[in-house]
Amino acid sequence: MTTNGGPQPQAAMPQIGVLAQYVKDFSFENPNAPRSMTPSPQPPTINIHINVDARPLSETDVEVTLRLEGKAEAQALLLFSFELAFAGIFRVQNVPADSVQPVVLIECPRLLFPFAREIIATATRNGGFPPLLLEPVDFVALYRQRMASAQPSPPSQPIKQN
Repeated sequence: MTTNGGPQPQAAMPQIGVLAQYVKDFSFENPNAPRSMTPSPQPPTINIHINVDARPLSETDVEVTLRLEGKAEAQALLLFSFELAFAGIFRVQNVPADSVQPVVLIECPRLLFPFAREIIATATRNGGFPPLLLEPVDFVALYRQRMASAQPSPPSQPIKQN
């Protein structure tokens, strides 16, 4: 297309806007206190599982939920456990149709993760333990794992931290 020497029209830039973010569900349990508060000679084993769900709300808006579940154990004693569903509403615009799913399942949880990490760190600290600072998550690998399994429900990605 020619525009008589004027500037060529440019394609609109892809955009991801965060419209809202919120805790959908949260639970922290310290079921064996005060016995669990006694220092252990060995560091606890901490297991974390991460899931990402997405639900369209309109042509451009989607709700993405980052689910974090974890527990810490030492010498067969449950120290603490938590479940967090942290969500956001995102407006995704000017993204090619074949790229919407990876954008929603990679970039949106990447934007949510620092806030979810802070909630978990604060809860473990308030539960009487050192704050649990979750390692960064490779949401690209989690997405690839999900696509490779091609299951209707997303798989968990176990993470071990000591």
